[in-house]
Amino acid sequence: MADTADSTNTTDGPTTGAPGATAGTGPDAAVSRPRKSSWTYIGPGIVVAATGVGAGDLVATLIAGSKFGYTLMWAAVIGCVVKISLAEATGRWHLATGRTLFDGWRSLGRWTTVYFAVYVVVWGFVYGATAMSSSALPLAALFPDGPGLKTWAVITGLIGLVFVWFNRYAVFEKVMTVLIGVMFVVVMYVAIRVTPDIGASFAGLLPVLPDGSLLYTLGLIGGVGGTITMAAYGYWVNAKGWTDTGWMKVMRLDNRVAYITTGLFVVAMLIVGAELLHASNIALTQGDRGLIDLGKVLEDRFGATTAKLFLVGFFATSFSSLIGVWHGVSLMFADFVARMRRNEVPDGADASPAEAVGSGAGATTEVASGARERSLPFRAYLLWLTFPPITLLFLDEPFGLVVVYGVLGAFFMPFLALTLIWLLNSSRTPKEWRNGILSNVMLAAAGLLFVVLCVQQVRDLF
Repeated sequence: MADTADSTNTTDGPTTGAPGATAGTGPDAAVSRPRKSSWTYIGPGIVVAATGVGAGDLVATLIAGSKFGYTLMWAAVIGCVVKISLAEATGRWHLATGRTLFDGWRSLGRWTTVYFAVYVVVWGFVYGATAMSSSALPLAALFPDGPGLKTWAVITGLIGLVFVWFNRYAVFEKVMTVLIGVMFVVVMYVAIRVTPDIGASFAGLLPVLPDGSLLYTLGLIGGVGGTITMAAYGYWVNAKGWTDTGWMKVMRLDNRVAYITTGLFVVAMLIVGAELLHASNIALTQGDRGLIDLGKVLEDRFGATTAKLFLVGFFATSFSSLIGVWHGVSLMFADFVARMRRNEVPDGADASPAEAVGSGAGATTEVASGARERSLPFRAYLLWLTFPPITLLFLDEPFGLVVVYGVLGAFFMPFLALTLIWLLNSSRTPKEWRNGILSNVMLAAAGLLFVVLCVQQVRDLF
């Protein structure tokens, strides 16, 4: 996909300054020379791909394939392009301004702070229980004579806590790379094993909407890999040590690798749904348990070895999402607390362009230094993601809490898309890195898509 800044600005910015020089945060600041795109730099994209694709996403894709066969393959491709545009915009903001995404949100006004504060507390409480349960399901299936589901859930949550608590980004990235490698091998193996219909899969690239498929289509485009982890991408870019526009080309390659990988997961699961479930009229349970159903179908069709291998891939999918959120959202929360303490921009509506560009100077280098990962707020949010949600594992989730969680979560992706349009078309972003036409079109389309999905999700809640 072409770079999303204006066509006159698709190079990696100014090349003044010595290689490795630290970038400033204003449009006139010196930056390091652009790095050449290289596969050896890939990392944050792998992390966001592994975190963003959860077990529930795979089930939703399987169900779409089971209902409509290959017909919605085109929606998976469009969804991949949409995610590339959103994540590129997030990474470009961090690198072009030297400011974190939360710092940018805060410059838009206090309303963003209120929304994020409520969202990150309620979302973390409910998601923690969901992630632990999802990671526990394949373990309980793999070891039927071992601990029960709730015990496994607690164990996975505590392992995630200890791992993220004692390790910095470099180790975290390596482990995520291993997990996504396991996911990739297993999902591709299963897709090949069910013998895909190549002709039908290519025919599915033509945009067609079968009766009753609209919501499944929108879900495929907007759902897989589309969570708060997209906002965390910019933080992982900085944690990798990329803090200035010299890394822009590298970031764009990294981002494309991430969402092409995600697209391959979606296509593979559509193939499995189409070949294994659609032809046999087999229905899956909604939610993560649907993958347990699929494991049983695979065992009946291909034997116990394939079924167990699939459960290993299911665990890698779920546990990578767990530790990805434990790290990425805790990093965002630590930055949120730091920005609040410094009180640098009381209200973005009243800030001058100079204040808007420079108020968060040094924020990205603080993330790169690892200081955020060692901070008290980072570890406090880790504890919040782990221990309070354990209580939900042993209780029925309160209806009111589930509704609030659902509403806040439904609003997040429209919030992300529309605020990125605002930030990247304003004086808060150095002129050479503001949105071009393509980026604006893609972000606007993403915003509209997520608004429609948001309305539907809220309607479903009530």
